[in-house]
Amino acid sequence: MQLLTNIVLIVQILSAVTMIGLVLIQHGKGADMGASFGSGASGSLFGATGSANFLSRSTAVCAGVFFVCTLALAFVSAGGKVRSTGGETVLDRPAATASAPASEPASGAVIPGAVIPGAPASAAVPAASR
Repeated sequence: MQLLTNIVLIVQILSAVTMIGLVLIQHGKGADMGASFGSGASGSLFGATGSANFLSRSTAVCAGVFFVCTLALAFVSAGGKVRSTGGETVLDRPAATASAPASEPASGAVIPGAVIPGAPASAAVPAASR
């Protein structure tokens, strides 16, 4: 299983790098304006518009391979389990709490009877509000 994960990860990285290269090679829509005045785009390897179609289709194929590899890695990292909506999710689990030393309260902790600086004395936190 580890070998399959490594192979899928390598394919994902190669497709991502290839997709980045293909996007950087393509020219924007604003570059077509200069091509209409004879800038030499018609003398390219794929013809006047053949390179744009070839590069855009190659980019779409690389994007598809990238997404399939991403979904496969997500499935493998979940242990092959497909969870239904009724199962326990991250939001259903209790939050992990870190305990602070007894001498110092945790940052943001509510201290009963504490006075808030710059606030009137009536803004003290009552002891029963925890």
